[in-house]
Amino acid sequence: MPQTPLQVFPVQAPVQTAPFALLDTLQEAMRANDIALRDGDILAVSSKYVAISEGRIVEISTIEPSDKARELAKRYNMDARIAELVVREADHIFGGIPMGYLLTWRSGIIAPNAGLDRSNIPDGKAVLLSTDPYQSARQIRDEIKARLGKAIGVILTDSWLVPGRIGTTGVALASAGFEPVQDERGKEDLFGNPMVVTQKGVADSLSVCAQMVMGERDEATPIAIIRGADVQMTDTPISQDDVSIPWELCIYVESLTLGLLPDGAPHESLSAKLGKRDIAGM
Repeated sequence: MPQTPLQVFPVQAPVQTAPFALLDTLQEAMRANDIALRDGDILAVSSKYVAISEGRIVEISTIEPSDKARELAKRYNMDARIAELVVREADHIFGGIPMGYLLTWRSGIIAPNAGLDRSNIPDGKAVLLSTDPYQSARQIRDEIKARLGKAIGVILTDSWLVPGRIGTTGVALASAGFEPVQDERGKEDLFGNPMVVTQKGVADSLSVCAQMVMGERDEATPIAIIRGADVQMTDTPISQDDVSIPWELCIYVESLTLGLLPDGAPHESLSAKLGKRDIAGM
């Protein structure tokens, strides 16, 4: 049977730099873009847009670094105030690179600097992730249903770096209203072989679709509506535990720590090597 075509509609909205009424803005933006939500749609909203609406904006100049932050800043060549924000926000800090970035675990995602964002915000400010992204997604979904009577799914989209790849891609920081993971284990493939470990990251895949029309720079498109997605709608609250494994079980983390081969450990950072090369070429 032919599947319904998957459609993704970009929705432009006003640039925001201070707390604002998110649901009012969403409704106004959809009217201005001449599109309305339907039952079964997935509403993708930039996680930063949501965080700004919640007042998760900080003046960097007001941050007082702790001793731990100063130590990290010195080791990884970063602003001590940024290091302090990462210390406060991260659930866990793995380490860092001397280009001013710490690798962290935050809200079930491995990401640089605990998701702290300084792009598309006035200079001197930074935007932090929502305190509880899954609660934020649930609130958006519930209020849309109360206001418009539509049963939809919600994704808070973000972008991240895939290990070993150039460029960012979409990731679902949080979701609500639909099953974010589709379990394929026990089902048969084309040749009748049972699937053993495959579970499809539905929310993350849809986030990639949304990011393709939302952009990352000056597009002013923090919203997208995804229509025709083959998802299982649900009223059951979604949490981090439904989509994330403990970081200790992550193949990347364990392989690069406990599972690291003796001859696989770098003896010097790439940035240090590049620095020596630049000096040698002068």
